Amino acid sequence: MSTVPYSPHVRRLIASVSTEFIKYGLASAAALAADMLVFSSLMRLAGLGHGPAATFGFVAGVAVAYAISVTWVFSQRSFGQHPALEFLTFIMIGLAGLGITHSVLWLGVDRLQLVPEFVKLVAAGATFVFNFVVRKFMLFRAGASVAPAFAQTRN
Repeated sequence: MSTVPYSPHVRRLIASVSTEFIKYGLASAAALAADMLVFSSLMRLAGLGHGPAATFGFVAGVAVAYAISVTWVFSQRSFGQHPALEFLTFIMIGLAGLGITHSVLWLGVDRLQLVPEFVKLVAAGATFVFNFVVRKFMLFRAGASVAPAFAQTRN
């Protein structure tokens, strides 16, 4: 089996993305813990349906994910000095992920009658991959600053 030699730049890029993926996985685990705690507590203790409980869980999870992402996971930030726009975009990407979560919950719980917590974990896996890829390439990519374009439209 032959190996294809990669340039040093490609090797550094792969190592960087791999490290970020692992760190994002740990951040997402913390966010998922917050999400699941809120989701299950609201469903089991407060009697909320899985839809509203998933939404409140999402809010808790996205706050944890953002805080860890900007302080520990990603070293590059495309939005530079515009943290409000960065956070808004982070939330919008998360809302698309929430749509994935709700779709999987609808299919698994409402249609297939599976245990909600099990289905939520399956949904979390799909949403994790989606969120990492989109956030990495929209928000946390080197050389992809959108801040100057944003600043010019405000003047």
